[in-house]
Amino acid sequence: MSDTRSIAEHFAGAHVLITGGIGFVGANLARRLVALGSEVTLVDSLIPEYGGNLYNISGIDDRVKVNIADVRDEYSMNFLVQGKDYLFNLAGQTSHMDSMRDPYTDLEINCRAQLSILEACHKYNSAIKVVYASTRQIYGKPDYLPVDERHLLHPTDVNGINKMAGEWYHILYNNVYGVRACALRLTNTYGPRMRVKDARQTFLGIWIKNLLDGVPIQIWGDGMQIRDFTYVDDCVEALLLAAATPSAHGQIFNLGSDETINLKHLAALLVEIAGSGSYEIIPYPADRKPIDIGDYYGDYRFIQGRLGWRPQIGLRDGLARTIDFYRENKQFYW
Repeated sequence: MSDTRSIAEHFAGAHVLITGGIGFVGANLARRLVALGSEVTLVDSLIPEYGGNLYNISGIDDRVKVNIADVRDEYSMNFLVQGKDYLFNLAGQTSHMDSMRDPYTDLEINCRAQLSILEACHKYNSAIKVVYASTRQIYGKPDYLPVDERHLLHPTDVNGINKMAGEWYHILYNNVYGVRACALRLTNTYGPRMRVKDARQTFLGIWIKNLLDGVPIQIWGDGMQIRDFTYVDDCVEALLLAAATPSAHGQIFNLGSDETINLKHLAALLVEIAGSGSYEIIPYPADRKPIDIGDYYGDYRFIQGRLGWRPQIGLRDGLARTIDFYRENKQFYW
């Protein structure tokens, strides 16, 4: 379990910048930081295809500063990093299919913009601590399970390649310029405030929307693909620990779960928790099959050993909280 005293001490009064701050993970992190007494600035482009949703910060909107800016704008970033103690770098293009249809935009956001952000830190605030949200997607199709941080990287899509480069820019700037940075490879993060109107952020989003709309959940392939999931509060805890712990500098950590589940059982579990709904198994769409990674679950022992992180919210509990949230707040997310 984390040392909540040290987290509280680190972030009380701290000046924190969150890129992608009105998105799913960013807004949940902002809520936690506001509760800890941080001075929080959120940067978000609010481009409709991405995860930003102003309702995500309802209730704390008067306690955070919001800057509608694009991380691709280096002049904005040069200014925004100044005077900040921590940067949680969560802005990104997350859709695997969008990255294949429009690879240049993915390159700009997940690669070039990351370089601009790090250059801004290097030139205008070299004392800042940066935590980058990377992804398990960069491993590609696993060679072995569970996947640890030493596993080879062989991403299956443009998004994975660009996220891999973005991650390594952070480690490079840590090693060469002393901009203290680390990366967390997130895996299927879910929970309140995620994008559910389509599958751009996570397939679980559209599954939950369909479930609550009475539309059958569609499982592609045979439904036997194994996955692990991280509830957003556990993800936020990992981000805070990574920022607060000096031994995280220059490191890359997997997040993971104590539970794995195949997609068919996951759909059945959702239907059971919701008390209604159905699912169907359909063949893979032709454009999806080549970039599918098969089974994946991560080994999180490194972050557990180094930072003391481990997931606290079980899958059933997390899914129940998520379904309850969308039942109450449908109109803001559909």
